[in-house]
Amino acid sequence: MTTAPTPTPTPTSAPVLEAKGLVKVFGRVVGLNDVDLTLYPGEVLAVIGDNGAGKSTLIKCLSGALVPDQGSILVDGSEVNFKRPQDAREAGIETVYQTLAVAPALDIASNLFLAREIRRKGVLGSVFRMLDTGEMKRQAADHIKRLGISTLQNINQAVETLSGGQRQSVAVARAGAFGGRVVILDEPTAALGVRETGQVLKLVRDLRDQGLGVILISHNMPNVFDVADRIHIQRLGGCAGVITPQSHSMEDAVAIMTGAKKLVAEAR
Repeated sequence: MTTAPTPTPTPTSAPVLEAKGLVKVFGRVVGLNDVDLTLYPGEVLAVIGDNGAGKSTLIKCLSGALVPDQGSILVDGSEVNFKRPQDAREAGIETVYQTLAVAPALDIASNLFLAREIRRKGVLGSVFRMLDTGEMKRQAADHIKRLGISTLQNINQAVETLSGGQRQSVAVARAGAFGGRVVILDEPTAALGVRETGQVLKLVRDLRDQGLGVILISHNMPNVFDVADRIHIQRLGGCAGVITPQSHSMEDAVAIMTGAKKLVAEAR
């Protein structure tokens, strides 16, 4: 049984991130099999798929954590070769993994500038390597205000005292502050309550509204259909199709993901 073809969206700009023919093999296990992906500025692209479908492998290739065996990755139309996550960050791609990678003992401002600390000017910074904590706090407060995160009131508060949703907000705010082009979010609402999930989804929309390209990996179908502009479906290491919340239902997405249905054509 097949689903109807998806109407091809009309992008208003060139892709900010593209993957063409990505292949990644782990011994005899094929992690990715000729996968294409296209992300536009100001778009939320959800990536869904069952366990073992290749979602994590795809995201790790896009974020520099893995090097694909074949295929190419393009940022703003230019081919890039990421050898490490730092290469992707320098290209404007920030990733928030489920583990969040926050330092619980440090305050919110210090976490936002983790590994990007601002040093004092002159000899104090260059020789004595003293940090400009005041400037980091000022910029951190500006970033949080710009994103409209009302749950983080005290920039000096230690992250270990925050709730799960607030910690997720800190990690997303850090990605939004330094992700000049793309923010990748890996299961950002996992283990969160209803209220905190709503706050994180608002952050996703805010990042999109600022013109960033957002890749959202999630198993939560209501969340995906709530915020995604397009949905990339992974199955058995390959792309089973790309749909939109307007053209297909959640039941269709699950059926394509499990192989019960196949797409006649996919949106690009």
